[in-house]
Amino acid sequence: MAKRKPPVPVVSEDDAALFREAIGGVRPLEAPPPAPEKPRPAPVPRMRALDEAEALAQSRGAGWFEATIEAAEALAYRRDEVPEKVLKALRRGQYSVGGELDLHQMRAPEAERWLREFLAESRAGGHACVRIIHGKGLRAAAGGSVLKALVDRMLRQRADVLAFASAPEAMGGTGAVLVLLARKRPGEQLPGTG
Repeated sequence: MAKRKPPVPVVSEDDAALFREAIGGVRPLEAPPPAPEKPRPAPVPRMRALDEAEALAQSRGAGWFEATIEAAEALAYRRDEVPEKVLKALRRGQYSVGGELDLHQMRAPEAERWLREFLAESRAGGHACVRIIHGKGLRAAAGGSVLKALVDRMLRQRADVLAFASAPEAMGGTGAVLVLLARKRPGEQLPGTG
């Protein structure tokens, strides 16, 4: 059986007039303000993140370590703010060497780790000039020095390296490099020290 709708009550004119008189004048309500828009999320630099990830993968890949530098090739580098005369004095071995790291017989990944730690410790210890012995790579099958290329590349990328040059013959010649390090600023946290 279908349900029937209840009848709609009929309001008489007198009742409607009494109701309007009781409530008084009517004014329309103001529309509520619109709800605040949900803030848009910050843009995500996806390509930058992909580029960074690819660069990191390439730097850790085997190809990064395979590059070589000829045994007799002298290394030299200085930042733009470092005067040329400082590099010349470094090439002559005129700075007191505060520390030394010998990378002979190490594989490239191991040498990279030791070099990072050595530079952080040297800088934390206040050494302005250090010597890194990378060898000439005379026994390398490729004919060049993998460790020499690794040291050259890593030193150029570090912000705390002011200059470096192959050592004078008496200090290792093209089988070693002298490195000038920036001084540690007060309160500066060095990588690998804390």
